[in-house]
Amino acid sequence: MKTLTAPVAAAVLAGCSFMPTYERPPAPVPAAFPYAAAAEGTPARTLEWQRFFADDRLRGLIDTALADNRDLRMAVLNIEQARAQYDIRRADRLPTVGIGINASRAPSPTTREQVSSFQAGLALTTWELDFFGRIASLSEAALAQYLATEEGRKAAQVTLVGAVASTWLALVADEELLALTRQTLATREESLRLIQLRFDNGVSSELDLRGAESLAETARAALAQQQRQRALDLNALGLLVGRALPAGFQTGTTLAAVALPDVPAGMPSDVLVQRPDVRQAEQLLVAANANIGAARAAFFPRITLTASAGRASSQLSGLFDGGGSWAYTIAPSLLQPIFDAGRNEAGLRSAQVGRDIAVAQYERAIQSAFREVSDALAGRATLGDQLQAQSRVAQAETVRARLSQMRFDAGVASTLDLLDAQRSLFSARQAEIQVRLAQLQNRVLLYRALGGGWTAAAAN
Repeated sequence: MKTLTAPVAAAVLAGCSFMPTYERPPAPVPAAFPYAAAAEGTPARTLEWQRFFADDRLRGLIDTALADNRDLRMAVLNIEQARAQYDIRRADRLPTVGIGINASRAPSPTTREQVSSFQAGLALTTWELDFFGRIASLSEAALAQYLATEEGRKAAQVTLVGAVASTWLALVADEELLALTRQTLATREESLRLIQLRFDNGVSSELDLRGAESLAETARAALAQQQRQRALDLNALGLLVGRALPAGFQTGTTLAAVALPDVPAGMPSDVLVQRPDVRQAEQLLVAANANIGAARAAFFPRITLTASAGRASSQLSGLFDGGGSWAYTIAPSLLQPIFDAGRNEAGLRSAQVGRDIAVAQYERAIQSAFREVSDALAGRATLGDQLQAQSRVAQAETVRARLSQMRFDAGVASTLDLLDAQRSLFSARQAEIQVRLAQLQNRVLLYRALGGGWTAAAAN
C-alpha cells in the first residue's frame, strides 16, 4: 500500500491506471532454425493457400471445410461471445441513464400525518467514476481476450487447412497402394497357379507351393488392410470437411503429380511471433497483465454516483398535469476498503500468478512452434535424399524381379529365388509410395508451421 500511495493525489484529479507496462517476453529459443537452408519463394504467412495448393479438387475440399467444419464454426462463435463480453466491459465506463418513477410514503417530520411523495424523470444509476483505472483495466483485459479469440480462429483455420491437405494426400497414397496391392495379388495368384500345375506334375516341391501360397495370401491380407485404411482416411476427411463425401470418391491423381512449392523459413524472431497460435498466447498474456491493474485498483476508494432529475409532487396526478415542481438529487458515495479479510491482497496475488502462468504459456507456445518448424525443416533436408534412394531401390528390385522371372521360365532359377524377388519388389514399391507421401505431407507441415493457411486476402 505504501508503494501505491504516491500516485493517489494525481489519480483523484486526473485518473490513472495501475496496470503494469506490457513488455513482450524474450523468445526462449535459438536465434536460427536448424537445417534452415536458404529457399526462394513467398513467405508462408503471406502465401494464400489457394496459391500453395494447385489441385482444384483439393481446393474445393478446403473451401467446403472452411464453410462447414464445426471446430472452425465454434471458433467463430467464440469470437462473437468475446466481442459481446468486451462490449459489456466497455459499457461499464459510461453511465446508464433511464426513466424512473419513484413513490414513497413516510411520516411528516412536523406532524404525525403520513406524507406521500411521487417523483418521475431521468435517473442515473450507480455509476463508478474510474479514477484509479479499475474498469479501464478490466476493459483492456476483455479487449485482449477478444483479440485472442480472433487469433484462435486464425490458428484453427491454419490447422484445418493443413489437416485437410494431409488427409487428402493420404487418400492419394491409399489409392496408389491399393492399385499396387491389387496388381501384386494378381501376379502372385498367377504364380501360384503355375506352381500348382508344376507341383501336380511333380516338377515343383511342396515347399515351393507353400511359399507361393504364403505370398498370395500376404498380398490378399495387405489388400484388406489398405481397403480399411482408405475407409478410415475417408471418414477422417469427411469429418474435417464437415459433410459426408460422395460415394465412389476418388482423388483422381497420383503423388508424383502433386506439386507443392517450397517456402523459406526465415528467422525465428520474425516467423514465430507472427503465428496465430503464438499471437493468441500473447494476447492472453496482455489480458493477464491488465487484470493486475484491476487488482491493484481494488485497494483504493471506489467512487460511485447516483443522480436523478425530474418532477416531484405529493399527488401522482401532479406528475403529469404540471402541478408538480422541478426536483433533482445527486448522491455521490465513496467506499474505502479497511478490512476485507485479505480479499484484495489475495486478488492481487492471484492476478500476478495468472500473469506468470500466461508468460509460461506464451513461452511454451514459442517453443512448440520452434519445434514444429525445426521438425519440418529436418524433414525437408532429408526426405528428398531418402526418396531418391528408395526410388533407386524400387528400380533395382523391378529389374531383379524381371530377371528372376526370366531365369525361372528358363529353368535356371529356383522358385524360392523368384518368390523372394517378388516379395522384395512389393516391399520396395510400398516404401517408395510411403516416403513420397511423407515428403509431401512434410511440405504441408512446413507451410502450416510457418503460419501459412490464413491471410486476410484468402479469408475474404
